[in-house]
Amino acid sequence: MLNVGLTGGIASGKSTVARMLKKKGAILIDLDELAHAVQKPEGPVWMEIVRHFGQDILQADRTIDRRKLGAVVFADRAKLDLLNRLVHPAVLSEWQRRMEEIRKTRPDAIVLSDIPLLIEAGLMPMVDVVLLVYLSPEEQVRRLMARNGYSREDAEIRLASQMPIGEKIPHADFVIHNEGPLEETRKAVGALWKELRQRHTGVDRKPAD
Repeated sequence: MLNVGLTGGIASGKSTVARMLKKKGAILIDLDELAHAVQKPEGPVWMEIVRHFGQDILQADRTIDRRKLGAVVFADRAKLDLLNRLVHPAVLSEWQRRMEEIRKTRPDAIVLSDIPLLIEAGLMPMVDVVLLVYLSPEEQVRRLMARNGYSREDAEIRLASQMPIGEKIPHADFVIHNEGPLEETRKAVGALWKELRQRHTGVDRKPAD
């Protein structure tokens, strides 16, 4: 099994690349989805978040309003760090459980773990390959404004809460540049998939002396 850690920055296009790789045959584990799952109402993580951030972040159905919570934590680094400490252990536990399931049932699989904070959280040793989806900071802001309806100020605040995407490049084994047309990204993903398959099967390994 090959575990590919997918990362990038906000609005960089990770989800687009993930969908393309999934179509190629990768098994996708989206840690944002796992984060949603562990924050279900009345669960232990949900209770801790509500205890620290109050009832005002809840919607009528008692689910967490991610937009309201985001407005709180992205404006205060200490609160963002607190939220991460509350959520991450449960997410990582569920991720490892799913990885073990795949390891037992699909040992030949290429697994794509979509982990936004892969580098920041020091999780690189837990994956075999680091894949970065790169987009320039200005384009990140532009796409975030268009996608989420944020003002430029709000978009820049969210961007500033993350490690600068340029600083992630040295940590990556592969970089997909996502600034051009979609077809260019698709071609890059196709070439990457071939490389991943070679790496997985050992085709690209030099014979031992």
